Amino acid sequence: MLRVLFFFYQWFIAVPILLVLTILAALITIVGCFVGDSRFWGYYPGSIWSRLFCWISFVRVKVNGRENIDKKTSYVFVANHQGAYDIFLIYGFLGHNFKWMMKKSLRRIPFVGKACAAAGHIFVDRSGPKSIRETLDIAEQTLRHGMSLVVFPEGSRTWDGKLQRFKKGAYQLAIDLNLPVVPLTIDGSFAILPRSSYQIKPGKMILTIHEPIFPDPASGHDIDKLMEESYKAVASALPKD
Repeated sequence: MLRVLFFFYQWFIAVPILLVLTILAALITIVGCFVGDSRFWGYYPGSIWSRLFCWISFVRVKVNGRENIDKKTSYVFVANHQGAYDIFLIYGFLGHNFKWMMKKSLRRIPFVGKACAAAGHIFVDRSGPKSIRETLDIAEQTLRHGMSLVVFPEGSRTWDGKLQRFKKGAYQLAIDLNLPVVPLTIDGSFAILPRSSYQIKPGKMILTIHEPIFPDPASGHDIDKLMEESYKAVASALPKD
């Protein structure tokens, strides 16, 4: 009975409300970034929108390890990607101003794509070496004065809930910019809304913020070691099964 009630709640109450909130958040971001400070308007409307998304979906959130990061330091955050609610978990509850590194195709989403562009989120263009270099140059200009970057190094959402192999892109960026890498573990998002479903299941998500991995003062990062250490950190906060 509860499942039936929640099904009707989701599609006839929650979805219309969330759609309106999404359009409002996008418009506020676009206008705010046009007339004001993009560091503020590019982050806080999206953060509030994400928190409301979780609240309206009956999704509870717990955050561990906030003491591991400094708001005045720029980081490259690398997180596992369990499902669509990863976006709301990080945007709403990380507590650190950042820009997303996202697929170029997301720019075509109505309202959201324009809001992301106005906010200064970084769209990855992999059409050739020149485009990749331009993306890295944009990232270098963005990651200053405590502004950070969030990347899903798996590349896409998992199909089975298991941690996938990490790709090198985010790590190469951390090496090029000599920035510390902070692993983030997302647990619970797959159960709430996996890639294979459109039906939200109320539940709990846990975000674990691990200690930063700083570059060696003399030699910088070693990419293989960096990937291995961050992968192990992310895996350490996931259930053993």
